[in-house]
Amino acid sequence: MSGSSGPAARGDLVPSAILGLLGTRGPTSRAEIARSLDINPATVTQVTKGLIARGLVTELDQVRSQGGRPARLLGLVRSAGGALGAKVTADHVAVVDVELDGSVRSSVSYPFDPDSPTALDQLADILGAAVDDHGERNLLGIGVGIPGSVDEQAVGIVSAPTLGWTDAHVGPILRSTLGVPVLVENDVNTLAVAERLYGVGRSHSSYLVVTIGRGIGCGLVVDGAVYRGAGGGAGEIGHIPITVDGPLCGCGSYGCLEAHIGDAALVRRALESGIVGPRGTSRGLLQAAEDGTEAARQIYAEAGELLGRALAGIVHTVDPEMIIILGEGIEAWQYWEPGFEAAFRRHLIPARRGLTYVVEPWAEDKWALGAAALVLASPFDVLGTSGDQGRLVRERLHANPADRAGTQP
Repeated sequence: MSGSSGPAARGDLVPSAILGLLGTRGPTSRAEIARSLDINPATVTQVTKGLIARGLVTELDQVRSQGGRPARLLGLVRSAGGALGAKVTADHVAVVDVELDGSVRSSVSYPFDPDSPTALDQLADILGAAVDDHGERNLLGIGVGIPGSVDEQAVGIVSAPTLGWTDAHVGPILRSTLGVPVLVENDVNTLAVAERLYGVGRSHSSYLVVTIGRGIGCGLVVDGAVYRGAGGGAGEIGHIPITVDGPLCGCGSYGCLEAHIGDAALVRRALESGIVGPRGTSRGLLQAAEDGTEAARQIYAEAGELLGRALAGIVHTVDPEMIIILGEGIEAWQYWEPGFEAAFRRHLIPARRGLTYVVEPWAEDKWALGAAALVLASPFDVLGTSGDQGRLVRERLHANPADRAGTQP
């Protein structure tokens, strides 16, 4: 994982980071571990010797190296653990059970009403059932992605206008009910963490993850870490003001980017243009575009133009190496792209016009997988973003089965 510093900056992270790397990357040589984690090779040798002695890591086959003796690969003796990830939305909760390498064992969606007075108890019941289903395997913790601002991952006080939540004690209630480490974060930030672990973020230290669909969001990774801002609300690009007297946004303001190009806004425009009927949906708008309806394609192109202009401004502010674009709305990207590409390049200063962006395919469980990545990234948490909950995750990663009861939050 590229970046300006590695787990050596926090010595207590080194064993966990090595276990995490072997889990997320698979069998790896000592030299590659040292390069990936920016750790002194002698430290890797010393720490892995201890992990081998404890029965957590084993030596595997030799592979050819670039000069010198063949390198011997190291691997986990067994699955060091897994995690649960949950994405909370206005009408359902998506839950995944994943292995340390990010492979999804199961994916389930449950109806959910965030307006209910017992919403957090319902969420705890949903996740409690998932903990029971996880079985005897080592559960490292639970990550929860929320479409809103979160004070700290290890605390989890949430303000989410789209859910009707203000200062909701999501983290404290879940931890007291479930008895396992729980990390809570803005949902788009969780996708940025997942890209850092498993995606193109492995080879970039600064990038943007931009989502289009029901909402418009952005996760900012700077120098290898998600930038959260003073109150955990950094990256809310959907609420950049675009017009003075524009449409009402879900946040309560008028003329926000999301109010112009989120799914609901696009469907509203399609209804006004007669492209869809009163019960029209985003799927209906996309079908019209696919059928060749020029007015439908124009709605997407204009949305792409607004997004391109907004992201050009973000690029000038943050100076990322690249941009990753994904989300529920990505299925229609071929119709967004003409407007986006032209506006994005046109509004960048000449030195930045060659900036790369990558459009990734979307699956609904990506949101929940991103939430699980909060847990799986804890072994690499140099900055301490995951706080005491990250420490508990790392203890569980190291613990023998008989000791795991002692790592409760």
